[in-house]
Amino acid sequence: MSRPDAGRLPMTSGGNSMDGDAPAPSMHTAAIDAALAADRDRAHAIVQELDDPLACWIHAILHKIEGDEWNSRYWYRRTRGRRYEDYSDARAELLAALDEARRK
Repeated sequence: MSRPDAGRLPMTSGGNSMDGDAPAPSMHTAAIDAALAADRDRAHAIVQELDDPLACWIHAILHKIEGDEWNSRYWYRRTRGRRYEDYSDARAELLAALDEARRK
């Protein structure tokens, strides 16, 4: 019998607030690595568990890759300054997000 939380990613303490502490950067890098490997379902599952500006940026990029501009723009609005138009190349944008995640 599986546990109700099976398959869910663990949260770090205090880490699910736009204004609070950010989750462990390894969750961000795991999401970006999955996206770069074309595993958007896994990347999406990870960022859906997070709610900080970097996770929102990753989420926005994923929707941009999917061609879902409206949803992508929604997530960009939650990034504190990132814009849909900032990057034309989603891979380059993922790499920029990865660089930011590694600096945390």
